[in-house]
Amino acid sequence: MVLVHTATFRQARQLVPLLIPVAAVVGLDDGVGTIVLLAAAVTALSLAAAALSWWRFGYADGPTAVVVTRGLLARSVRTVPNDRIRGVEVETPPLHRLLGLVRVRIDAAAGSVGADEEELLVDGVPRAEGDRLRARLLAHRPATAPPPGDDGQPEPPEEEELTRSDPRWLLYAPLVGSYLVVPLAAVGTLFRFLDELPDAVIPAVPGPDVSDPRVLVAALVAAVPLLALAAVVGAAVVNWRFRLLRRGGSLVAVRGLLTRRHTELEVDRIRGGTLSEGLGMRWVGAARVNALVTGLGQASRRGQLLPLGPRTTAVALLDRLVEDPGPLTAHPPAALRRRLVRSLASGVLVTALGVAVAAALGWWWAPVPGVVLTVLGVPAGTGRYRALGHRAGPRSFSVRSGWLVREQAVLQRRAVVGWKVRQSPFQRRAGLATVVACVGAGSGGYAAVDMAAADVAAFTAAASSGTWARGLRSWTDRPGRRPAAGPRAARRGPLP
Repeated sequence: MVLVHTATFRQARQLVPLLIPVAAVVGLDDGVGTIVLLAAAVTALSLAAAALSWWRFGYADGPTAVVVTRGLLARSVRTVPNDRIRGVEVETPPLHRLLGLVRVRIDAAAGSVGADEEELLVDGVPRAEGDRLRARLLAHRPATAPPPGDDGQPEPPEEEELTRSDPRWLLYAPLVGSYLVVPLAAVGTLFRFLDELPDAVIPAVPGPDVSDPRVLVAALVAAVPLLALAAVVGAAVVNWRFRLLRRGGSLVAVRGLLTRRHTELEVDRIRGGTLSEGLGMRWVGAARVNALVTGLGQASRRGQLLPLGPRTTAVALLDRLVEDPGPLTAHPPAALRRRLVRSLASGVLVTALGVAVAAALGWWWAPVPGVVLTVLGVPAGTGRYRALGHRAGPRSFSVRSGWLVREQAVLQRRAVVGWKVRQSPFQRRAGLATVVACVGAGSGGYAAVDMAAADVAAFTAAASSGTWARGLRSWTDRPGRRPAAGPRAARRGPLP
């Protein structure tokens, strides 16, 4: 564990910003000797910090709780009951794999304040111990224990493969914004690193003339395929040989090329799922699926059940996760008008400014960007409207919104812990309202934007269960409580 922390320079991320000012105060030069001296100092300090961290770290998985202790001067003892554990993830980075070690992350809803405090981390344990710890923590309830076999030992749970990735699905990666951001950030970090190196280390290489338009065009033409290739490589590194299994009462997702991740989630804690489709993904019929799990930290990564794949595969997987409530209901035409007004307003404003600039300075081309923006506002507003929809079924309900990234959330009715209804003055005039289903999973709330105000009470009652449904139905029966729909809130039908 000490070697792992030192070789990965985990402590160096905090030591380097402190040592650079010290070197400047001492008066060290900016030559190669200074760099070697700083590297040696960082390595030694990182080794010492890792050794102290390992010496003062301990964990114990008891019959009712997990206890993790750490810290040298300020000791921290954290106890998490087993029934508060939401999921377990076993990671195997390259150096861990070389040394036969794993890293175990335990998601626990234990009343933590920050996002980093929502998990327990047991780093640098043998692979067999990591597997034992994972199986032990996820089998804490007697109801989930497998029946004993003929030899008296528990039989291993049956496995069912729900989906596995196809290498051809990696070609969707250049159309996903998250995979494009990574290579751009890497290039930016590289240039920043080169800019901070001493001049004596960097060789004098003449660069291209960036003022030449031909050089800029050639750079852009070369950057597009390189960026697409980097996105594909990044997606392969993260999601290589992705598999989703159902093992007993758990869903198991395995992925990763360099860092192999093994994420296990309890099925009983899953309250629904989301189907996400970016603008580029919709052009080629691709989508992603995430599970909505109560109390799961970093749900956008650990709740991924299909990181990238065809939309048909994603829809079939979401249907197995939670019952499909049926085709979505379109929102009234007033919602379309609101989106067109919002989309055209910026273009009209830029056009007006361009006309003023053209009249004052004689730049005839000044209004052109505003006109282009106004013309593009029509399909943008129409696309945002077509993404809207909602539906309440016998056991689940669904809401959908978004244009650049269209997300449809399908939730079980028991997931609802409250409802929030918002109405701006413009929405009240148009007979519209935004209804937010408050849930204890995922982002915490999922909205049906600009639905007809007359349908709010019926939708919330149909999408609730138990006392929620009875209370909402009694609320709708009270005189004067039913939201009044505007004159333009009619004419609704199912979405195509």
